[in-house]
Amino acid sequence: MLTKEHIYIDEGISGRKAEKRPAFMAMIGAAKEIPKPFDVILVHKFDRFARSREDSVVYKSLLKKECGIKVISITESIEDDKFSVILEAMLEAMAEYYSLNLAEEVKKGMTEKAERGGYQTTPPFGYTMINKKLVILENEAKIVKLIFEKFASREMNTLPLARYANSLGAKTKRGNPFENRTVDYILNNPVYIGKARWTPTGRTRRNFTNPDSIIMDSDHEPIIDIELWDKVQARIKENKEIYRKNESTTAQIKTWLKGLVRCPECGCTLVVLSNKYLQCNGYLKGKCNKSINVPVAVLEAAVLEELKKTYSGEVEINIVPSVSDPKAAIEYEILEERLSNIPEKEIRIKTAYEDGIDTIDEYKENKNRLNEEREDLKNALMLLKGKIIENRHDEGIVKKITSVYDLLTDENTSTENKYQTAKFLINQIIYNRTEQTLKLEYK
Repeated sequence: MLTKEHIYIDEGISGRKAEKRPAFMAMIGAAKEIPKPFDVILVHKFDRFARSREDSVVYKSLLKKECGIKVISITESIEDDKFSVILEAMLEAMAEYYSLNLAEEVKKGMTEKAERGGYQTTPPFGYTMINKKLVILENEAKIVKLIFEKFASREMNTLPLARYANSLGAKTKRGNPFENRTVDYILNNPVYIGKARWTPTGRTRRNFTNPDSIIMDSDHEPIIDIELWDKVQARIKENKEIYRKNESTTAQIKTWLKGLVRCPECGCTLVVLSNKYLQCNGYLKGKCNKSINVPVAVLEAAVLEELKKTYSGEVEINIVPSVSDPKAAIEYEILEERLSNIPEKEIRIKTAYEDGIDTIDEYKENKNRLNEEREDLKNALMLLKGKIIENRHDEGIVKKITSVYDLLTDENTSTENKYQTAKFLINQIIYNRTEQTLKLEYK
């Protein structure tokens, strides 16, 4: 019997790489459960299972040998004999050829369009797309002009400009606060002088001088003039020369807390400044207003003390689902993601009320609904975590924490080894400077 729980769909996602298909990976995880929840996997065509022969061979072999599960195509009937091996391989090879050929043709078409000055990516900040043409959004264009003018006049660098844009209520096209790299991208984007840039070898990713990039005159209206653009480019070049002299030749791990401590306000990791202090990376990029600024030595000592309290039984052990249990881990991540999105939803319903879109009754109803959703999600997470903890041996966990504590306090152990050990045990650390609290979440 086919149940809704075991219908897996990756809508709008390419089948070229299995690891980028969450529903596919969830299906593989479910297939490995004991007892197995199904005996066969039904697909419309074999190319719906995978368009990469490598993925197809790997996952079909895993399903057949380890799980006793066969992949069956509804429209491509294949007998269960030795000739079916050749036929199935041919169908998979044809599917992969079709996928590669299609990608090549699409890329060729996009290159031709780029050479004609056509714009073919998401409209940048300052523009919207109407009838396949970039059209200026006046409220965003004003901020773009201010960014260029303040940078060219040396009034502000990228980080203060990000904070300045946020103070004006600016949001990226994805609805996120500005960061210094957002400003950097705007200052280096020739779209604002009426040009279109496209890189056939992949995304620009801040490599603004990529020799493969195609930059052509386009038919949209520019937001800034060429004179201001040239001033900004000259200052960018000057900054590169200045900062290149100060670049470090080696990237050393300065603390074993690297990447583990997170800001309670924005969720960004804390990074080391001048080998002495930890600061919220979101604050440094201009998208967070919370300044942490805690000495590395102080926080290391606090974490060690917390570890000591944990293995001595003074603190309750908090464990997130193990990735060795794929289904539970996926479910936990989905619920956590939904819970983290609720504050943003609350802001949206409040804005809708303040803008006169919703009545006071509608606002109250939406707020109550979100509160109920939050409580339901918290309860579901607690139940899920409880089930997983029931299957763990607390003694083993305590021994693990104790051994990690001993290694972290050993003066003869390198920072690199301490870092790898801490990363093995700890999922994340939330440090709240205002409340002077420290929360450790173990893997």
